[in-house]
Amino acid sequence: MLSISIANPYEQPLDFPTLKAAAKAVLEGEGVRAAKVVVAFVDNAHIHRLNKQFLNHDEPTDVITFPYTDAKAKKLEGEIVIGYEIAAEYAADRGHPTERELLLYVIHGCLHLCGYDDTTAKAERQMRVKEREYLTKLGLPDITETT
Repeated sequence: MLSISIANPYEQPLDFPTLKAAAKAVLEGEGVRAAKVVVAFVDNAHIHRLNKQFLNHDEPTDVITFPYTDAKAKKLEGEIVIGYEIAAEYAADRGHPTERELLLYVIHGCLHLCGYDDTTAKAERQMRVKEREYLTKLGLPDITETT
């Protein structure tokens, strides 16, 4: 069973069913049969604190993923923290709706939980291919070139 929860402590306007569907599409597409994933949407101050504390990057960011189990675990567990304000800024700069940027971040975070990374040029290219694959499955245009 796939359990996907949304945490929205700052009460941003969110389309919960669509966000959950995106997460489910990635998890199912990557062969995950059982998972407990929390997707949290936070403000710049919150994600800045997390980015500094856990990654030693002194700035807000778009997505931070916290896997609680190995990607190959029988039940995948983890948390995806998404910077809502960063998404809104990037979406405005790129000329598409914030909701579309948020969906990309959900896809990106789920791919991280499934074992993908973007720490090398090759791994980043592979991540972009997978992001495009899931955007297409969800009937969305490719916005990965600018991420």
